Amino acid sequence: MIKVRDLRKVFRVHQKEAGLAASVRSLFHRKWVEKDAVTGSTFDVKEGEIVGLIGANGAGKTTLVKMLSGIIHPTSGEAEVLGYVPWERDNDFRRQIALVMGQKAQMWWDLPGGDCFELLREIYQIPRDQYQQSLKKLTEMLGIGDELKVQIRRLSLGERMKMELIAALLHSPRVVYLDEPTIGLDITTQRAVRDFLLDYRRENAPAMILTSHYMEDIERLCERIIIIREGDIVYDGSLERVMREYAPYKQLRLHVHRTAQQQPELELLEKMGQVIECEPGSICLRVDRDKIPEVAAELLRKYSVIDLSIEDPEIGDTIERIMAGRMADSE
Repeated sequence: MIKVRDLRKVFRVHQKEAGLAASVRSLFHRKWVEKDAVTGSTFDVKEGEIVGLIGANGAGKTTLVKMLSGIIHPTSGEAEVLGYVPWERDNDFRRQIALVMGQKAQMWWDLPGGDCFELLREIYQIPRDQYQQSLKKLTEMLGIGDELKVQIRRLSLGERMKMELIAALLHSPRVVYLDEPTIGLDITTQRAVRDFLLDYRRENAPAMILTSHYMEDIERLCERIIIIREGDIVYDGSLERVMREYAPYKQLRLHVHRTAQQQPELELLEKMGQVIECEPGSICLRVDRDKIPEVAAELLRKYSVIDLSIEDPEIGDTIERIMAGRMADSE
């Protein structure tokens, strides 16, 4: 459904110079430099597949998504989505895709969700019966039927994101782009959005590309990931392989009561994992993923724990590990 071949995007940006004289000079004679946002990307996405597109800020994820949705033109290369060239912006193409951006809203803030959806029905020319059926199904899946008459501006962030998802999926798109859909949401809402996306995928089988900085989004939704760094695809393959080889651990952090009986014992902790921090009242260990349940249980038994958290390694750290290795670009 999505075919990308050697897609490249170069931006021409103004090179700023320090100093007052340089600032005045730049008003008349600006220096420009070329910045590669996406460099020669090549991959395919099949029907019913959710592909995770991950990378550090500025890696080129959003630029790639914008090219595949037709918002911006590439500098070179080819892309085909549902048999269309995205940046030609054919109306038939636009009726079959959806783009959800966690940091940008498409809803009208002064209108209630129900009125926004009616406007979208007219824009997409959705038959009334199909529209009512889709709206009923989506609101039930997301559990927000009672909020349809409330102004968008009066909704919580989580409720607004659910409305954005409904707005994007009302016309039953065959390709869905999700750019940071859970950013800023609380844990409960993040989980609800993930569950909804999995259910929607099972029932409708669209091709989906997901960008996220949250490893839990990627682990829960994607079996395949594409890691991009400075515009280059450095890994395209299974999530299981990259997590096994380059992120085989998690960080276990806990706070304990600061009493003499509860002081951390460094020798004991070193047997459990790599000690990152060991101070009165605070412990942080790097532990193999397979041993997390065992180590957490032992720490809870050994100490009077105030708070315990289990954290994934940062995606940026994982990318660095991949770049340092000699992994092939694809499996």
